[in-house]
Amino acid sequence: MGDRHTWTAAPAAAERARSVLAAAWSCAVTAEGGREEFVGAHTVTEDGRVILRVPEDSALLAAAICAPRGEPSAVLEFADVAPVPVRGRIRARLWLAGWFAPQDGDLVFRPTRIVLREPSGAVVVDLDDFAAAAPDPLTTAEPRLLTHLADAHPDAVERLTRLVPHDSLHGAVRVQPLAVDRHGLTLRIERARTNGDVRLTFHRPADDLAQLTERVHALLAQASAASCPRALQRQRADGDG
Repeated sequence: MGDRHTWTAAPAAAERARSVLAAAWSCAVTAEGGREEFVGAHTVTEDGRVILRVPEDSALLAAAICAPRGEPSAVLEFADVAPVPVRGRIRARLWLAGWFAPQDGDLVFRPTRIVLREPSGAVVVDLDDFAAAAPDPLTTAEPRLLTHLADAHPDAVERLTRLVPHDSLHGAVRVQPLAVDRHGLTLRIERARTNGDVRLTFHRPADDLAQLTERVHALLAQASAASCPRALQRQRADGDG
């Protein structure tokens, strides 16, 4: 497979958290014993504060106005949803605990604790790292990139499985692109009752779409030189029968 694919480069927790926050279209807010869902209502400042635009009849706005210090505590929850239909489409959840403060008709949220939960487990994100981090440069383009790869180039996805260890493909019934970031591409391996993820790392990070195209082409070139996984060969033979 080559040494470059044993390197497990991946975004740091703070960068991953900022990417989830940047990509999320909706958020759930729990405050003062109540819970509200907001869609398309938040933006994020460079230092990681969340600006929330809420309707005038929102219970959250009322709580902010009536709070003794004008800063009600709250928990914000964001979900990272895979753009390609796969089992278990929630790739990560992000929770921010902190305080709201009214500002120019909006609510400004300052986090005091941040938790990122991914399939590998939960991690508490350092507040200074979070404030200093930036979203992955491919975050906003990821949905279009992955859906195009899955819908228009299934042959390329199958070719990339040649870079996956054979034992990871045992019993595979479908392989789909799950995620992409500047460090690599993640494939979802679906089996009859279970699924798993395999990460293919790039030989160097991709900071824009042109570099990403080159990195993916490099993976495909390496895959073309590799042998076809026996697990998929057996699957195709069974299907042809």
